[in-house]
Amino acid sequence: MNKVFNYIRISTKEQNEVRQIQSMEEFNKNNNIVNAIELIDKATGTNTDRPNLQMLLKVVGEGDLVVIKSIDRLSRNYKEVMELWNEITLKGADIVVIDMPLLDTRQHKDLLGDFISNLILQVLSYVAQQETDFRKQRQAEGIAIAKSEGRHLGRPKAEYPYNFEQEYKNWKQGNQTAKVTMESLGLKRTTFYKLVKKYEEDEQQDFTNNTNI
Repeated sequence: MNKVFNYIRISTKEQNEVRQIQSMEEFNKNNNIVNAIELIDKATGTNTDRPNLQMLLKVVGEGDLVVIKSIDRLSRNYKEVMELWNEITLKGADIVVIDMPLLDTRQHKDLLGDFISNLILQVLSYVAQQETDFRKQRQAEGIAIAKSEGRHLGRPKAEYPYNFEQEYKNWKQGNQTAKVTMESLGLKRTTFYKLVKKYEEDEQQDFTNNTNI
């Protein structure tokens, strides 16, 4: 019995799979497809190191159908898009790209149809690659500008609570436990000990500077 695979890929930090799932459900309904196999990868599209994609490539075969919402869900790398497309179709399976109806290997199975599909595929995969390259370039430029302006990048540095010094001394003098001190300061364990380390390093530095005066 031929199988239908709904392949979905999201980048965990940027996207949500709901929109793709809804498109798949609508496609399945319109094409009277039941029991489609849903495969979801939460990973970057710049390489093929994705568990469900690799499983798909192993099990897909003659007469099966692979459905993706857009070509960049397959990959954002131009070369890999072409390789994956060829690998799937050479196994005798069909591919449908929901957002681009012309990319449907079930239709126009002739030389002209293949030519048109391949041309569109190359253009779209190239665009997906360019978008990735442009995004990386903008990120690199943004980082360079931020560094040149002396702006801090990454997570904001933790700041001392207003009562840190007093609570720190109470803790160090044995008047209260570390747990009570953290609760009084409203800090989590990791942040508390990070600030303790920084505070003690600053105190040591001040002592050294004063001694050398």
